[in-house]
Amino acid sequence: MTTPPRIDGPRVNERITINTVRLVDADGEQVGVVPTRDAMKRAFDEGLDLVEISPNAEPPVCKIMDYGRFRFETQKKKNEARKKQKIIELKELKVRPNIDTHDYDVKMRAAHKFISAGDKVKVTMRFRGREITHQEVGLEVLRRIETDLVEVAKMELRPKMEGRQMIMILAPK
Repeated sequence: MTTPPRIDGPRVNERITINTVRLVDADGEQVGVVPTRDAMKRAFDEGLDLVEISPNAEPPVCKIMDYGRFRFETQKKKNEARKKQKIIELKELKVRPNIDTHDYDVKMRAAHKFISAGDKVKVTMRFRGREITHQEVGLEVLRRIETDLVEVAKMELRPKMEGRQMIMILAPK
């Protein structure tokens, strides 16, 4: 036995099974509490649909409107909202404790570019071999990165060790 397809959205026309509804006409005027059959007849006479707007109200509120147009406009609003939202990405910079000045400057330019674009930056300090015994050198480099980016970024995650690497996350101000 197959289940009927689930219909999303408000109940429309014959799917409204309650006896009485509070009716709002096509112009947005309150009509009052009327029997559902009368509300449906009134909607069909105008060539529109009876749409349940607020099903939890007592009695439920129904409005006379063009349901197809209503669905189109709500979908259009959702698409506009999706276009306007900014997805923040997490960009990663990998550095070593004994980084050279030129390499450091290149990494700083990249970090500045990422933060200016609105993305977060994850700075990963990787320790190899015996470098792990001098974590303070790596911490010093991370502090230097933080002070160089202080005007454009704020610290989101303080430097912390994860295995053989130290991680710090910076977010745009």
